[in-house]
Amino acid sequence: MIQRRHLVALAALAACAAAPAHAQSNEIRIAHVYSKTGALEAYGKQTQTGLMMGLEYATGGTMEVNGKKLVVIEKDDQGKPDLGKSLLAAAYSDDKAALAVGPTASGVALAMLPVAEEYKKVLIVEPAVADSITGEKWNKYIFRTGRNSSQDAISNAVAIDKPGVTVATLAQDNAFGRDGVKAFGAALKKAKLAHEEYLPPATTDFTAGAQRLIDKLKDQPGRKIIWIVWAGAGNPFKIVDLDLKRYGIEIATGGNILPAMAAYKSLPGMEGATYYYFGIPKNPVNEALVSAHYKQFKTPPDFFTAGGFSAAMAVVTALKKTGGDTGTNKLITAMEGMRFDTPKGTMTFRKEDHQAMQSMYHFKIKVDPAFAWGVPELVHEIKPEEMNIPIKNKR
Repeated sequence: MIQRRHLVALAALAACAAAPAHAQSNEIRIAHVYSKTGALEAYGKQTQTGLMMGLEYATGGTMEVNGKKLVVIEKDDQGKPDLGKSLLAAAYSDDKAALAVGPTASGVALAMLPVAEEYKKVLIVEPAVADSITGEKWNKYIFRTGRNSSQDAISNAVAIDKPGVTVATLAQDNAFGRDGVKAFGAALKKAKLAHEEYLPPATTDFTAGAQRLIDKLKDQPGRKIIWIVWAGAGNPFKIVDLDLKRYGIEIATGGNILPAMAAYKSLPGMEGATYYYFGIPKNPVNEALVSAHYKQFKTPPDFFTAGGFSAAMAVVTALKKTGGDTGTNKLITAMEGMRFDTPKGTMTFRKEDHQAMQSMYHFKIKVDPAFAWGVPELVHEIKPEEMNIPIKNKR
């Protein structure tokens, strides 16, 4: 009798032990490693919102692909490379994540790339921008839905690269800033690049840097432009207070999150190129994102919300192609050259480096009293084929 009780108890234990494994086989675990806190917290939170909205949209509200439940595991890297690296390793090993999305900062992404290679698991980079992520530091497990520095810079060059123009740049002294300026300078064919100014990422007083820029530009003939590439805290647009107009100097820049674009209101007519602004793309996916975001938050979706949504569309499109199979080689095969719908229209993962080829938008700032920010009005949609985005990896 005692022996029979032991057998029953063992059978019950075995059933309990088997239950989580069985449940897990009906799950597809996706790790999202991002700056939930830290300097780029605002960007990270937008990405998370977009990712969840995108997964809902792409699965028709079921949060399932081929009968398997999508489970998102959030990890806060705090903008710290070492932490991001360890969190991704834990996600792949302990949490059994089939693939991962993130991170927010380029420095964190560069630390995470070798982890994806070590664990032989896909990492979809969104929104970290540095060229080296899909360039010299790239490996075959890395895909990126976010734009890279070259796409940012070349689209901005398309917008302002004209004969008789002299440009100086103001950027953060980090991978994001230096990669952006390097790509921008390489893309200029008609304008002249006179000076590169790099300041610490946490800079709040731009006076000294601005004075160096003014000194380099003030005696130049023709049109003079300071091109700004900046992320996170600090407002480099304060340099307009130094009476740049007296020297005939203009400012140009790319897009940004809506709160940062409040500074654009004092710069009507400013030109540049942006990755996304909710009022520009005209397609069903963007309409769905804008509608869902207004419904949930009473505000329009922002710059990085669209990025998170795009990453979700890539994830679900790939999983549908594999029939829910999360085998890494099957995912890579499905994703190389894959076209997928996003709020920006169709993106395509370039086979050579897994960078998403995508449109960018040449804009001119308009002041509209109805909005707290300078409104980027579309001048021209810059299609992927209009930008010669270099392949920089060593595949």
